[in-house]
Amino acid sequence: MGYPIPSFVMMGNVGDGWNRGITYWLAEQPAIVGFRWSHVYSWGATWSFLVYSLAAYAALALALELLLRLFRRNRPIPLGPLPALHSLAMALASAAIFLGLLLSAAAEIRDARWWWRGRFRTTALEWLLCFPLGTRPSGRVFFWSYAFYLCRFLHLLRTFLLILRRRRGAALPGVFRHSALVCMSFLWLEFSQSFQVVAILSATLVHAVVFSHRFWVGVGLPAAARSGAVLVLASQVALTGCNAVCHLGFLLLHFAKGGCNGIGAWVVNSVLNAALLLLFVNCYVKTVVRRKKGESLEDDNGSSHHFGGHRHHYQNKAEFFEAKKEQ
Repeated sequence: MGYPIPSFVMMGNVGDGWNRGITYWLAEQPAIVGFRWSHVYSWGATWSFLVYSLAAYAALALALELLLRLFRRNRPIPLGPLPALHSLAMALASAAIFLGLLLSAAAEIRDARWWWRGRFRTTALEWLLCFPLGTRPSGRVFFWSYAFYLCRFLHLLRTFLLILRRRRGAALPGVFRHSALVCMSFLWLEFSQSFQVVAILSATLVHAVVFSHRFWVGVGLPAAARSGAVLVLASQVALTGCNAVCHLGFLLLHFAKGGCNGIGAWVVNSVLNAALLLLFVNCYVKTVVRRKKGESLEDDNGSSHHFGGHRHHYQNKAEFFEAKKEQ
């Protein structure tokens, strides 16, 4: 007579099966393991595609802004569920890329540890910040870097949503910001730039949090706005701090180990990051000035708010920052 299998053992087997399945589909699938960034076989992998697509994006965004100005359309255009659906798509894509890259990085570290010890004498942490010279854009990690690059094009749609909502000054800053982010993602792949694993993990984690919050509010649950704004602001500050520390670590490793792969692309990306930081500071200063003057601000839902006015009161800077944040 057989004994019944304890329920916790069965649950453990089911959990192990789920873990193995997720690991296979996100890190061990042949299409992921055998990925190779190629100008011929990878969609959007050529310089001409990058230039033409961003030029078309900028032209469409500015043309839409000009068209609305010509028709003197100052009120937000009702978009229905489109903003919430966009936020949901971005949140799900960011979460998938974060989990896939995390599992893939762990698999790469596991498979290449013996090779690092014998040839490059590096550690897992050093590899995350500094790819060895001669690294080519192939394998698991670069598959998810490519997915992140494609996700940037989905992110471009946010500029059009903000323009249609008649967000003041959304066109030019939005076009520059999103175009710069697409260029950075392209350079990561084209030059196998070091430091991209940490950058993508931190960015997708923040995007998953931010866009989940926007979807939550967009479907009619504004109770999350007050508590979520603090979380969003904290996530952005943590992302900036993490990137600053990792950039410093990358530079130290570059000079200590005799070079990291993709240093030229890193310099270009650092310049773009500095420009984005200046753009952000300028936007923040302008909104603080508008707040002191008592001018109205618009949130992501296109409604107008006043600091200290009768229609809406921001309780703290975090709520104001979330209402103004457009990335």
